[in-house]
Amino acid sequence: MSQATPSFKICWEDFHVGDVRVMGSHTVTEAEIVDFARQFDPQRFHVDAAQAEKTIYKGLIASGWHTCGLIFRMACDGFLLASSSMGSPGLDNVRWLKPVRPGDTLRTRIEILETRPMASKPDLGMVKVRWEGLNQRDEVVVSMENWGMFGRRQH
Repeated sequence: MSQATPSFKICWEDFHVGDVRVMGSHTVTEAEIVDFARQFDPQRFHVDAAQAEKTIYKGLIASGWHTCGLIFRMACDGFLLASSSMGSPGLDNVRWLKPVRPGDTLRTRIEILETRPMASKPDLGMVKVRWEGLNQRDEVVVSMENWGMFGRRQH
């Protein structure tokens, strides 16, 4: 007997290779950069504006992990929370390409790279995604790839 995934708006069958989606908007503040960094990445160029001026960055920048969290939150709000997502086995090729500074406005762009049914779990499918964080100048500030697991409507 076939089981159907509970009624999520977005399931594995809805992902198609080549699809691109841009979502979210978040303007980064100095306070949130410092707050995140104090807890998780307290390097001087993340927590102290005066010390950051003396580094190669010439000013305060967000932690790369903070930037990843911001773009992932936009993806959650943009589609993941309405999907049959079952998580991911991990990330590949994480690259922090440009510093994120106070006042930068970020958006998230995803591109579907591959899809395949999951052989060991017929009620799931795999989706390979490229994630990019874009700033207000449409420059890619962070890039990464991962496989995500999504429930299938029918199997």
